[in-house]
Amino acid sequence: MLKDQIKTAGSLPHSLYRAEQIKEFEGAAAQLAGLTLYDLMKVAGQACYDVFKTHFPNAGKVLVFTGQGNNGGDGYIFAGIAKKAGLEVQLCQMGDPGNVANDARRAKKTWEKGQGKIETIEQANIGATDVIVDALLGTGLSGGLRPEFKSLIAKINQAGKAVLSVDIPSGLNADSGAVNPVAIKAAATVTFVGLKQGLFTGAGANHCGQLYCSGLGITQYFADLAVSDVSRVSYQDLTHLLKKRQRDSHKGQFGKTLVIGGNIGMPGAVRLAAESALRSGSGLVKVLTRQENHNAVIFGRPELMLQYYSEKTASEDLFEDWPTVLVIGPGLGLDDWAQSLLKRVIGTELPCVVDADALTLLASKPVCKDNWILTPHPGEAAKLLGTGIAEIEKDRFSAVRRLQSIYGGIVILKGAGSLICDGKQTFLANVGNPGMASGGMGDVLSGIIGGLLAQGLNSLDAARLSVCIHGDAADLAAQQGERGLLASDLFSYIRKLVNPSC
Repeated sequence: MLKDQIKTAGSLPHSLYRAEQIKEFEGAAAQLAGLTLYDLMKVAGQACYDVFKTHFPNAGKVLVFTGQGNNGGDGYIFAGIAKKAGLEVQLCQMGDPGNVANDARRAKKTWEKGQGKIETIEQANIGATDVIVDALLGTGLSGGLRPEFKSLIAKINQAGKAVLSVDIPSGLNADSGAVNPVAIKAAATVTFVGLKQGLFTGAGANHCGQLYCSGLGITQYFADLAVSDVSRVSYQDLTHLLKKRQRDSHKGQFGKTLVIGGNIGMPGAVRLAAESALRSGSGLVKVLTRQENHNAVIFGRPELMLQYYSEKTASEDLFEDWPTVLVIGPGLGLDDWAQSLLKRVIGTELPCVVDADALTLLASKPVCKDNWILTPHPGEAAKLLGTGIAEIEKDRFSAVRRLQSIYGGIVILKGAGSLICDGKQTFLANVGNPGMASGGMGDVLSGIIGGLLAQGLNSLDAARLSVCIHGDAADLAAQQGERGLLASDLFSYIRKLVNPSC
């Protein structure tokens, strides 16, 4: 039997695909490779078994749930291989075993010829198994789940057993990563041919567990046929942008970042953003804020400069001479002071990062500009699009594209599997951890982006690299534990990551 190298973690491909693309080009790619779709099914079943033995080496009993489609066929092949290897296998079919599709029917007959039994879902002995193999639905799910699938998936999740999902956890939307309303929580998932984009963002990142990928021997043919406009991006892909500095360098060569925000009672956000711009390598950083925040901003970080904005200085030209980059939003507030500053920023053509309260203000009076990077979390994205958070999380890819089409520039939709969109391509950075769910993390990201823009990176490169540095720094900081992770804990790791040669 043809075997294909199984990839995981750092070796996973970069391109991400929609389920329809896999369906459209899988057959043609197989034909170019001299394989039938049943040949692919056999390779997929073997890949599942190889992952099973790698991930669950001590398992002796396995319970396989199959559906009536080709995903179920993969499950039948797996069950036959596992049985021959001496494992105790129970296979339970959802629906009528006599109504199995195409190549899956052939796989079912092969299982039966090997003396394999097909039992009903009601006969499943979940409590007695070591591992459950989920071969129920695959990528064919559209719309909501039928009641019998909802019930079984909930039962599997509640059983506390390790699950290996075949191609994609059942109940998860392969394109969006949304769950409607339940999906298998897998310990591991082995996916085939191409990486499905929904596995990496939103609920998908929380349901697939350790991800493995088998190209089934047709990877190159498929990649030549299917063009993807979504790809994964990592810190390692972008370190070439962080050039080593010359011995005769001076601060004027590395840009001047002006961080705007810090309304009364909110100095911490603007301080975090400003300090992260410094730690990212901006030559100079100034904070434009309320005079009342003087001590809170400057204390303990004398390298920061301060400028105050009030009704008395409203007539001054704030941006003509000094800054090369603007960051607006951290602690900005929503009052007249904040609105006046955002109006001034909208009127300039300087590269700009728009975050936090500035996004809330922007939502009330939408403007489209090419010179900015917007950094909404799902709640801010919902305001910008006039919808709810659930709608954003239902399809994050669609949301980030809509945001970019309305507001222009580069849009970063933060969250599990952050998305970066420039209107032509969408990039996904599966970095970071739950410890980042704490105040100030977004302010730190804005500062990193500002710092890299100040050093001359273009908007797309600065956005992609900043998201990766931010997430990787948080992952390094979380080695001491995710709970209790502070935004300021990232600073020393940011400094390390912007100096890849150190």
